[in-house]
Amino acid sequence: MFGIFKNLFGGSTDNEELKQVISDGAFLVDVRTPGEFTTGSAKGAVNIPLDKVSGQLEKFKGKNKIVVFCRSGNRSSQAKSILEQNGFKNVLNGGTWENVNKIIKEN
Repeated sequence: MFGIFKNLFGGSTDNEELKQVISDGAFLVDVRTPGEFTTGSAKGAVNIPLDKVSGQLEKFKGKNKIVVFCRSGNRSSQAKSILEQNGFKNVLNGGTWENVNKIIKEN
């Protein structure tokens, strides 16, 4: 049952593509709340909460690749949509912050 929700909310990112993008220096964005971010995140990530993404588009400009992630993949899926609606074509949903952090540690 969890797999169904994972696929619905964008948690099914291709980890091989994600590994490549991260190793190439992607802009890592944790879209959880500041409180969640302080409890742990992926190394090198910045915190731009989902409700602030549309107001902080400047921070995404000029980034070669962008990886957004959160707790479950739901908010990062929404963030990816917001960015794409604003013309960003280089956005990957990394799913959970744990998934992104695991990939970083493997590299």
